[in-house]
Amino acid sequence: MDFRSSTRSDPVYHFDSEHIESATVMLRRFWTHTVLSVRAKEYQSARHSLGQLFHSLQDFYSHSNWVEMGQRSIYLHLLQPEEPAVPVAKEDTPTCMECFSTTCRNNLLPRLKTTQGNSQLLTTGYFSTFPPKPQGKCSHGGILDSSRFLGAKGGINKDSTSPLFSPHHYLHLKAATLATEATLTVLRDLRDSVGHRNFLKLFSVKQVPALVFVMDTTGSMFEEIHAARFRAQSIIQSRANSPGQLGTFVLVPFHDPGVGPVFETDDPGQFMQHMEGLMALGGGDEPEMCLSAIQLALTHSPPLSEIFVFTDASPKDAHLFGVVKALSLEKQSKVTFLLTEDPNYTKESRGRLMRRKRRSREPLSPDRFNLYSSLSSLSGGLTIFTTNSDIHRVSTIVEDNTAADKVTLLHVESHKDLMSVHTFRVDSSVKNVTLHVSGTMTECILTSPSDQSQSLLNEEGPLAVLQQFQGLYRVNLFPPLQPGQWKVQAKSDGHLTFNVIGDSGVDFLYYFAIITNETHPGLARVDGNPTAGVPAFLVVAVTGLGSDEEASFSHATLLGAEGESLQQVKLNSSSSSIYSLEELVGLVDPFPRVPFCIRLSGEDSRGNKLERVSTEMVEPTHIQIQVLSLPDLVPGQSAVVNFEIQNHGAARNFSWTADDDCGYLLMTEPHSFLVAEQRSFRDQVYLQTPATAQAGVTVTLTLTVNDLHSADSNYAVAYLTVVPRDSDTSPPSCSAARVQSNCSAICNATSWSVSLSVSDIGHSGLDALQLHEGEGILILFHSNPTSEDSLGEPGIELQQTQRDKSTNGDYHHHQEQHNHKARLETGGPPLNISEWSLDVSQPLFVSYTSSCCSTQAKMLVWDKAGNMKRCHLTNGQKRQLQNKSTETSGTGQKMPTGFFFLLLGLLCFPLL
Repeated sequence: MDFRSSTRSDPVYHFDSEHIESATVMLRRFWTHTVLSVRAKEYQSARHSLGQLFHSLQDFYSHSNWVEMGQRSIYLHLLQPEEPAVPVAKEDTPTCMECFSTTCRNNLLPRLKTTQGNSQLLTTGYFSTFPPKPQGKCSHGGILDSSRFLGAKGGINKDSTSPLFSPHHYLHLKAATLATEATLTVLRDLRDSVGHRNFLKLFSVKQVPALVFVMDTTGSMFEEIHAARFRAQSIIQSRANSPGQLGTFVLVPFHDPGVGPVFETDDPGQFMQHMEGLMALGGGDEPEMCLSAIQLALTHSPPLSEIFVFTDASPKDAHLFGVVKALSLEKQSKVTFLLTEDPNYTKESRGRLMRRKRRSREPLSPDRFNLYSSLSSLSGGLTIFTTNSDIHRVSTIVEDNTAADKVTLLHVESHKDLMSVHTFRVDSSVKNVTLHVSGTMTECILTSPSDQSQSLLNEEGPLAVLQQFQGLYRVNLFPPLQPGQWKVQAKSDGHLTFNVIGDSGVDFLYYFAIITNETHPGLARVDGNPTAGVPAFLVVAVTGLGSDEEASFSHATLLGAEGESLQQVKLNSSSSSIYSLEELVGLVDPFPRVPFCIRLSGEDSRGNKLERVSTEMVEPTHIQIQVLSLPDLVPGQSAVVNFEIQNHGAARNFSWTADDDCGYLLMTEPHSFLVAEQRSFRDQVYLQTPATAQAGVTVTLTLTVNDLHSADSNYAVAYLTVVPRDSDTSPPSCSAARVQSNCSAICNATSWSVSLSVSDIGHSGLDALQLHEGEGILILFHSNPTSEDSLGEPGIELQQTQRDKSTNGDYHHHQEQHNHKARLETGGPPLNISEWSLDVSQPLFVSYTSSCCSTQAKMLVWDKAGNMKRCHLTNGQKRQLQNKSTETSGTGQKMPTGFFFLLLGLLCFPLL
């Protein structure tokens, strides 16, 4: 938000220049985007919207005078429209006095720093020259703000503890405390709105790796489908003993010309049922729509996924290679191909030609699988050429790579005919080490840290056991594992790929960044591939270290395609908040000009060396492409996405292409153009959103740019969200109709009840309702209950419910044929009422009955736009619901802070 050209100077995104009302509207839009995206299981888009929400929300407390007013609680109106709003200073109202030092104390006018009576006014500082600062207004302040020299001089921001950047630096801690409380409140409300399970999936908490299959379903694929089905069943059975671990299952079938539909589920039973329904039918010419299917798999699977492609055909859609490569690098997902076809296959060599009924009878090119090999090499996966008879055994690689807590210790390719030598390091945290080698070896020697050797192809030995299949070798090291450096020596007459994995929780994430000093000083993340030959920073976050574990990581090594060391990068710890994960930062100077992967090195508390490898290949480039605008997609309307291409080399010709996963683009043909040396080029693409598009759906737009006369290229990936045609930021409402109580001193023998109507103030309609707290029973009516449906004596319905539970067991809700009656209890999931055919203006009638031993309850109500209302029900309501205790998206209630501080750490965002 501080670094992107589309947001860094816009005051609406940062609560600058007194754009408080429009910034509040933007904030509520981010909330709506987040909820709708999570409901649509578009977690990547949801994280993006949530990050924007957090940034703007936290900027309010740093850039406004809320803290200077003496406020000690968060400003509820920002995300709760019905809460009281503090008026904003008008354009002609002065707000600040002159300040001539870096530290500005008491420079706000008296009316802007008091909470007495009704005289309080909100203001925020103006930044730079857009929009122009009126005389007497406050500046943002700091050495990067040119408006600080205009009257009133000085500033009020609390972004940091440095007087150079923040004139009100002495209030930073108070602003940060309120920003933290506001952030935690959003997290709590989001969890209530989307449910515990989806909330964990949003942050990838307790997630085992996704199982992602891309399946060729032509007539020759019977054995491959059966092998994939067998592996899926085995993985599901192994996870059955860990019910707390959530898993995502994705299947994308393809043939020619059909691709999809994508089947995505969290239910293993549903996934296996779908796998059982796969049939190997039809065929045609040899190429199939494989890359189109991989594109869908990448857009529908979580980041850091392992994608397994089963096929025996080359790609018919080779034009999508750049798009698929961009998506795999963007998501750091590996693509592994299990090919049951000989690349040297000709029409005479096997009988499968007839089974495919190919129209073409010419010999097939041995290079037709090169795009698969390139994609697996760049993403860190494997390309395995095997046979029908071996596909069942080769598919064990699926189970090996989708088990929990897998880390990579070595990933390297070898093209040498001579003996190649590769090393990997095992530390005390690593268990169950497996070596996969794709290709054909003529010799392979494994050597332990104690210098003991074993010839894997010729003998059984004390170090490991080898399983040899067509196209793949699987080597399991015997326990107990010797910590230290292991060595693999191998000889082949062709291409080999080595991949060593083990079980360990300790791993790392990384990105590249450059220094920026435009609106805020800091490191701005580089989108796409970094620029070759230009200094950049490597930013690393170590994951999986327990609170009782210690480790220090000193450096990272940039490794070439064959494992050779290109450059060592020294890492230093960055100063960071106690709420975030510690980051390690190192300068890469100069940036390599050839592809590389990264190996992180360090030591544990005992002095044992640690190494981890990130396997995707970073491709340095002389081209940059940046998306300048991210519009909302409105059903039935068109949208424009602007982007810029920068040429960091000599004058040359480029072409750019655009592709999306939903077919909304109006143009997808390549465009050619000339860009002068060190100059840039701007263009745009148009999307047309269908009138039937569902709110929350995310369109993944991939832009690629290529040098027409070299392999130089780059990419940008943008996520665009479909939003309702008319924005609805008004939450539902609750109003009491009747209260009855016969409570006495013997609370368990008496009960109380309240009936109320729930309606949607906006225009989106009611969506869901949940009994969040309380020991009683909540009863819903589709229409106004008749006398026979009404409560009568407060205890009757409760007694009937207890009898139902004793005979039928616990339940969350049930619906009756008349009046769509339903009962809810605390602990049950939200009841979906969106399909009850309720008119938008029609209220829903609700009755709550409880024993007098429980005197209050809480009901949550959502509309289809994602707005939430909390309705408090109490025994002392005296015929009307307490208006002051109804809440929307944030009440400041305390939740277990340790859990949410962990989530904030996972987000890795700066606090202000």
